[in-house]
Amino acid sequence: MKEQSYIYFTSNAHTNVLYIGVTNDLVRRIAEHKAKINKGFSYKYNCEKLVYYEVFALMIDAIAREKQLKNWKREWKDKLVNDVNPGWKDLSEEIGVTNELIEAVKAHYQGIAGQARNDEHQQADKKANEEYDEFNKTQKIISDFDKEIKRLKGDNNE
Repeated sequence: MKEQSYIYFTSNAHTNVLYIGVTNDLVRRIAEHKAKINKGFSYKYNCEKLVYYEVFALMIDAIAREKQLKNWKREWKDKLVNDVNPGWKDLSEEIGVTNELIEAVKAHYQGIAGQARNDEHQQADKKANEEYDEFNKTQKIISDFDKEIKRLKGDNNE
């Protein structure tokens, strides 16, 4: 299977904000934007409408193009979109992004987050148990020390 890389523009409903990204899986990445997985720029400004993309054979070329486009004036970016997508329609469905996929992406990431929370709880429980064991060992040492002091003083009233 031939690997491809992509640069893409997403916009908000009013088309007054543009997000430029790069990915090796455009369908998955757009589904992640629509599922609001990452809480960054595109989440903050509701940039989930795919309005433009380019395909590259090599990721290095896609990254170079992304950097180039990020330095462009907004009017140049708008012209690029207008030339291929004059109505700024959402191209997501055309590339295969469906509501089912978006829901599956949400479920997948919720599962990962849930597992991460479980792992954190397990680690916290393990640490608490280790600290409790250490506390008990310390208490035993103190108790043994007190007994030894009493023994040395000749106080055997235990």
